[in-house]
Amino acid sequence: MYPEERQQAIADRVLSQGRVSVAELAQAYDVTTETVRRDLAALDRAGVLRRVHGGAVPVRALHVVEPGVDERETTRADHKEAIARAAADFLPLSGATVLFDAGTTTARVAAMLPPDRELVVVTNSVPIAARLAGMPSVNLQLLGGRVRGLTQAAVGEPVLRALDTLRVDIAFIGANGVTVRHGLSTPDSEEAAVKRAMVRCANYVVVLADSSKIGREEFVSFASIDHVDALITDPEISAADRAALTEQGVEVVLAGGES
Repeated sequence: MYPEERQQAIADRVLSQGRVSVAELAQAYDVTTETVRRDLAALDRAGVLRRVHGGAVPVRALHVVEPGVDERETTRADHKEAIARAAADFLPLSGATVLFDAGTTTARVAAMLPPDRELVVVTNSVPIAARLAGMPSVNLQLLGGRVRGLTQAAVGEPVLRALDTLRVDIAFIGANGVTVRHGLSTPDSEEAAVKRAMVRCANYVVVLADSSKIGREEFVSFASIDHVDALITDPEISAADRAALTEQGVEVVLAGGES
């Protein structure tokens, strides 16, 4: 295989898998790790991918552009629905406190709350609050602050102050990126601050992220992987990513597949 052909194959592999290691590429193309590093350097200079410690990720995995709620709602909707159904199994019994982060997948979980389950529900999401406000079994606590139109989530100092006084049994958290190195991440610093406070106030943290988020590193990290108790994703997560997360003590649940 000529260098140009190998580099194209590497670029295609990175795009499809989301993240690849130098060792994996060296084995796949029967070349030395030094050769792989030179290939990755050339592809990085060309803007095709981004080199990270030990490997490479797609260019799209490192950005600050954030999709809005409407776009998120329709992106990988089948996976999100399956993840929400799996997450519903983590909902606690009556008398517990639950925190829902803003997001289209967390909103799906909130919609699955059994109508007879008495829970204290805390959220910074306007859509989630609107959905749950009419449920008599739910004691709804809406965190108030400036609402970001892009995500329909309340952010800012009032939200952070309120979260600093709370302790909840379980939190369902969304993330735009999940890696062992960068932890949980999101493009916006204000959203990151709220998510960080949510993770901090929860006794048990469940992260909801489809496999396209695994291996991505967004602009702001809001929690390290060791703060995550369970990650619910879809079966398209790579074996390497699943193993790396499991080694960090995270329970990886595959929605619609083997857990």
